[in-house]
Amino acid sequence: MTPTRDQAFALLKRYTKNERLIWHGLSVEAVMRHFAKKWNEDEEKWGIIGLVHDLDWEMYPEQHCEKTKEILEAEEWPSDYIRSILSHGWGLVTDIKPEHQMEKALFATDELTGLITATALMRPSKSVLDMKAKSVKKKWNQKSFAAGVNREIIQQGVEMLGMELGELITETIEAMRTVAEEIGLKGEPGE
Repeated sequence: MTPTRDQAFALLKRYTKNERLIWHGLSVEAVMRHFAKKWNEDEEKWGIIGLVHDLDWEMYPEQHCEKTKEILEAEEWPSDYIRSILSHGWGLVTDIKPEHQMEKALFATDELTGLITATALMRPSKSVLDMKAKSVKKKWNQKSFAAGVNREIIQQGVEMLGMELGELITETIEAMRTVAEEIGLKGEPGE
């Protein structure tokens, strides 16, 4: 069965109760839709994959990706959706290397959305609406800032995509702006 966005969101909410983790799924969904549109790909498919990529993270952190595979297979999701989702854990929890442009985008931007979120929350405006890539790049080398964000993964993803880091950050911020209110990052821009 090819899942709808509503089915994917209901599934995410079944396995994820933490609001911030839901916001992360919504952030990655927006970013994936952005890149699908930019590259003339299937926005719905890319978005759904982004939305549920961390489906098992809250309930099964020690079995991350492994449980997602089990859940999605039981839900009869298409194998290419499952493979794409599993590829975001390449080198950490899976051996499925991102091959398709969609997989590379997910791999590169999953961690990056976390860094952008942390940067936005440190700003006086608490918003992505008035944020530029330079704000994120300033925090890039501060390893104690958003210490859980794996910058090496982001850098690998940038190289896979053949993009510059600043370009990827700019595109990701732009995408996150489209859901700023839903992900708690509308803030008070312009203050």
